[in-house]
Amino acid sequence: MGASSTGGQRASGSSTQVEVAQHAVDFAHQAEKLSLRQPTGEEPSVAIKAEFVTPQDPVIVESDGSRLPGVPLHEAHRLNVLREELEGPPETVEIKQGEETKEKISNANTNGGGKHKVIHMPDGQNSQLPQPSAGGTLKRSMPPSHTNPLFPPLPLYGPPSLMRNIQCLFFRVSSFFLSLTFLSVIVLGAVITSIPHATKKLFYRLTLRKIDEKRPFYDEEKRRAELRKKKQEAWGRRPSVDGLHGDQESAADDYPPTEGGKDPIVCDVGYYARRVGLDAEEFRVQTEDGFIIDLIHVFDPREYTKLDETSRDHMGPTIFQGSRKKLKDPGRKPKFPVLLMHGLLQSSGAYCCNDDESLAFWLCKSGFDVWLGNNRCGFKPRHTVLEYGDPRMWCWNIRQMGVFDLPALTSRVLAETGLEKLGLICHSQGTTETFVALAKEQRPDLGEKLTVFCALAPAAYAGPLIGKMYFKFMRLISPAMFRMVFGIHAFMPIMMQMHRLLPPRFFGWMGYKVFSYLFNWTDTRWDRGLRDRMFQFAPVYVSAESMRWWLGRECFAKQKCILATKETTREEEAMDAAAADAQPAGELPDSQLSAESQATNGSTAWYNEQVPPFALWVCGNDALVDGRRLLKRFGNGREPHVKVVHSKVVDEYEHLDVLWAIDAPDQIFTEIREVLWKTCHARETCRVPLGCEAVGPWQPDASAGGEPSFSKEA
Repeated sequence: MGASSTGGQRASGSSTQVEVAQHAVDFAHQAEKLSLRQPTGEEPSVAIKAEFVTPQDPVIVESDGSRLPGVPLHEAHRLNVLREELEGPPETVEIKQGEETKEKISNANTNGGGKHKVIHMPDGQNSQLPQPSAGGTLKRSMPPSHTNPLFPPLPLYGPPSLMRNIQCLFFRVSSFFLSLTFLSVIVLGAVITSIPHATKKLFYRLTLRKIDEKRPFYDEEKRRAELRKKKQEAWGRRPSVDGLHGDQESAADDYPPTEGGKDPIVCDVGYYARRVGLDAEEFRVQTEDGFIIDLIHVFDPREYTKLDETSRDHMGPTIFQGSRKKLKDPGRKPKFPVLLMHGLLQSSGAYCCNDDESLAFWLCKSGFDVWLGNNRCGFKPRHTVLEYGDPRMWCWNIRQMGVFDLPALTSRVLAETGLEKLGLICHSQGTTETFVALAKEQRPDLGEKLTVFCALAPAAYAGPLIGKMYFKFMRLISPAMFRMVFGIHAFMPIMMQMHRLLPPRFFGWMGYKVFSYLFNWTDTRWDRGLRDRMFQFAPVYVSAESMRWWLGRECFAKQKCILATKETTREEEAMDAAAADAQPAGELPDSQLSAESQATNGSTAWYNEQVPPFALWVCGNDALVDGRRLLKRFGNGREPHVKVVHSKVVDEYEHLDVLWAIDAPDQIFTEIREVLWKTCHARETCRVPLGCEAVGPWQPDASAGGEPSFSKEA
């Protein structure tokens, strides 16, 4: 009996050793698949775990602490499963949704020697509990690999190997020639469609007439051109600034420029800040998946001293922890911080190219602490460990920009200013990444760091432009063909090469022609004398995957909405139409639906109670996005948690007019300033901005049941 028992124990021990060995082999294979490089004696660093920033966003952490961008969910979960099987099963597994414990599972096979494991499930309506199984390891509590049809999984590229390098070379060669052909067709189309206007302009000149006199702000453009000429001449007579007059003279006295003369047209925010008496410093920010992105601080040099290079370096991937408040004059109240995010293919310089009428400089001189955010890659693609040629460097789309970039930038601004919240202003794609990030299934905790979200030309629903021939071509081709035409790295990097090689004025002229042709906007309301400068800050590096999300066959171009499928949108519109038909005359309008109706509509809401107040400025003549549909969604009560503190439709505005129109300071900027201060959480501790002395804090409209009244301004 004793011999038999001993033999059984030996067999059991041998079986356990075999299982452990097999677990080690499986884990090693999975770790090798997800590592930065193939493990070698010289470079022993290897993937050890997947860290979930959100339930859908894993980041691979290596043994040396370096972090790699996300991989498909099942690959990340498999790495963690194998790791825990190798380490031994947990004694208990606690499944939590928010703060609520949904299930607690005990493992009888650990004999009291296991660990306690907590799994956090998403709060969204589509979240599912893990399905228990007979096993005693993490397998019994692994979340399902749920894929949202709006955000299909990104491809998996392993560490460098001969086969992968050949594949990358193939895509780079094929995309160079095919995308160059595509771009050539676009440029040719832009040139051809500009011929009628050029002919008309020539005819006016031959008949001794000025076609520009028909422009709505022709006189103001002439005045500004003359003023720039006088400033240029005055710069040569420094320190005198005579020759200026009116408001510009007082502006020059208040903010003496430290740069001037003839504008060479450069891609440098700091240069244009110094031309209006301000300055700028560049910070480097690390995202939680290892990208290094640029954050620019615009400041008054009389009040703030630029930090040294070391202090402006990135602070690691941890966000929303701690602050290092630094004030030149601790006795003076700080300015309220505002973060500005740019649109698709643009950079933060879009807010800085209109001299004193640039939104960034205008807000800074109004008394705000202005910070300009840029998305990953931008003008200088950088990652802590990945290199430009690695396809993993470019394996991201709008979700990663919202879930990783925006929180990292927000966190750094709060760390530098010492405040708990900031105001966020976004244009176009910047609004998209914010709408996505704030969604309850994505990263809703970001909303707790924002006092208000100001959306300029909000991009949530597609406009009619999505049906244009060249966009339709990108939607019709298969994902495999899309990658062959546009690659698996940067999207048409030849545009950035042209930016570096072509003369600035020619590049600005060509950039305007191409983008105007693509996106159906004009310079009718801009200061044309500054147009070449405007296009020095675009385009920037973006990933082919992000453009595939916008224009490919699976995502935005198909669904025509960023957070709802086409079917869901149709169902909601049908319900709204039925409710409108059933509404008796004289009843409350849709903007004041009953609590019961709002609860019903809230079942498909995008946002939860963590969402900040929204303020929206919609361009009425915008073919690229449909802002009115978004206003209608909020007005119909489909987002019961969203408080719209301000909304405005400017009928004559095109997509970029909210930034660059000559009358934008009057139409848009003053309202932004008022909204920022009305919703500011630190009115007692922050300096009152100019023009806001009589502006009180925002109060909900009691007539709407505690919610703000919803109104549009023509």
